Amino acid sequence: MKYIKYFTQFLIVITCFLMFKIFGANLSSNLSGKIFEFIGPFFRSKKLIQENIKKAMPDIDQVNLNKIINLMWNNYGRIFAEYMFIKNYRFGKLKENIEIEGQEILDDIKNKNKQVVFFSGHLSNFELMAQCIEKSGIKLCAVYRPLNNIFLNLIMERIRKKYICRNQIKKGIGGLKRLTQLKKENYSSAIMIDQRVSEGVLSNFFNQKALTTTIPAQLIKKFKISAVPVYIERVENIKFKISIKEPIIFKEKSTIQDITDELNRVLEKMIKKRPEQWIWSHNRWK
Repeated sequence: MKYIKYFTQFLIVITCFLMFKIFGANLSSNLSGKIFEFIGPFFRSKKLIQENIKKAMPDIDQVNLNKIINLMWNNYGRIFAEYMFIKNYRFGKLKENIEIEGQEILDDIKNKNKQVVFFSGHLSNFELMAQCIEKSGIKLCAVYRPLNNIFLNLIMERIRKKYICRNQIKKGIGGLKRLTQLKKENYSSAIMIDQRVSEGVLSNFFNQKALTTTIPAQLIKKFKISAVPVYIERVENIKFKISIKEPIIFKEKSTIQDITDELNRVLEKMIKKRPEQWIWSHNRWK
């Protein structure tokens, strides 16, 4: 029964992608955003989303709360449509739709053959982070969580490996071994640190404890490297700004907990800038 459900979802997604290809990037993103504003609340608990936002912004009023939720679903829908055009942000005319702030930081990492951990959260169109970094010529591997739907995951893995980042590392023990191996070959890594995990450390996230991945902290400690925050912002429709921030250099005595806490603090600041562009529908504090 599960596979019938997954295959049905697969057919729906393929149909949508074919339609998007006909409509073009701008129309598809706008249309998909509006559709998700309507259908999104049927798939995720509105109560959970409201509670999550109030954890971060306890004083928010109902008008702004509803605005953030509505725009969050709009961004969700836009991301869905933009997968059909992700290659154009790398090879096509949509390259002009990405403004990069901090290109000199990427150039310095590349020219000096440095190894770092790039980190961010699921903000705006988060797939552009690894694409942007790899395009700059930096040796990179990106950590990802496979989709539950095995049919859709095949498509997503192909898109990611071909157009986003060639070295895709699945979350898990096997992936961690591969990640460590690439680190020894002087590869940098790109990691989203905002997903709920089954193991990690409890770290403050908007003043509440959240189980948080320790992979970035482990890499920083083991290889004595710095962490580079990457902030991705949708500035208008299918136009984006990617800000590469100054590397964070941790003291040798910093613990896994210390590093993880600091990365979460930086992520909080990113989310607060444009809260409507972060995915609030996951139970991050469970």
